[in-house]
Amino acid sequence: MSARTPEQLAAAVGEAMFAVDAASKDFLRMELVECRPGRAVMRMQVREPMLNGHKICHGGLIFTLADSTFAFACNSHNKVTVAAGCSIEFLKPAHLGDLLTCEGVEQVLQGRHGIYDMKVTNQRGEVVAVFRGKSASIQGTVIPEET
Repeated sequence: MSARTPEQLAAAVGEAMFAVDAASKDFLRMELVECRPGRAVMRMQVREPMLNGHKICHGGLIFTLADSTFAFACNSHNKVTVAAGCSIEFLKPAHLGDLLTCEGVEQVLQGRHGIYDMKVTNQRGEVVAVFRGKSASIQGTVIPEET
């Protein structure tokens, strides 16, 4: 049994994962806003190198924001968890300078599998994309358990 509360454990897991997440933190300059049990929030500013041939944010980068948020939400219980499948619906383009926020929320967690919904919004609160991910827990913990 952990000496930490579930909230403390989730925050510690988020901090540990983010510290070594070069893709999210360093390459895409995402910010981990919050990691709580079954929930995570991340942000990303749309920069010039993120624009596609239509001068809007490349969908793959919006997907990556949602996928990264999914990773933090589903690992928040300190069980090593990976994506087993996911889908995304793009609803509105994101433009240069937009601040995208993704909130991910656990919908179901049963045994080794979970279902998580991500909502990506811009700074005006408009929904840019929705993403659903299915997770699978594998062996191990993200950080050592305290006793």
